Amino acid sequence: MVMIIGPGHRHDAIYFKALLETGAVKRTGRGRPRLNPRRIVADKGYTGRERRAYLRRRGIRITIPRLTSERRRGPFRKDLYRERNRIERLFCRLKQYRRIATRYEKRAANFHAMVLLAAIILWL
Repeated sequence: MVMIIGPGHRHDAIYFKALLETGAVKRTGRGRPRLNPRRIVADKGYTGRERRAYLRRRGIRITIPRLTSERRRGPFRKDLYRERNRIERLFCRLKQYRRIATRYEKRAANFHAMVLLAAIILWL
């Protein structure tokens, strides 16, 4: 799993490529971790021609709803998109920790450490 910390006033989609290039998915059995996930499920903020082309070049399947202003339409699987709820619930659980929700830490390294500690506590 990978976590990238950025300034709070920037959109998350800026770090999309960096997140995919640094992450690795652990295999269920033996072997090296996979560098490409099988599928990306994201919200409308991550839609766009360049991101979709980037994912297609890497052979990653896409489940991202299109904006109403986009011309092209394609198949969209709502059942897979509903699984995004797990990630949203994770963020809500992380924000139960006041130190993370208000970002008391001024340095990104300290904030990153606090988020990792909270994730470990939630995981245990």
